[in-house]
Amino acid sequence: MDYGKSGNPKSAKGAPKFDDGNKKLSGKDARGGKADKAELLARMKAAQDKRVAD
Repeated sequence: MDYGKSGNPKSAKGAPKFDDGNKKLSGKDARGGKADKAELLARMKAAQDKRVAD
């Protein structure tokens, strides 16, 4: 039996490992609803100010 011919075929060597179909999206939509870094930092600073005030 030729075991080299069994299993899934190999992908092309130049093929990207990611789906480039979402390149037209931007903001939260492109990242699946995750907040960007500025929003995250603003939330973290607000939480820190709240803890310090208490």
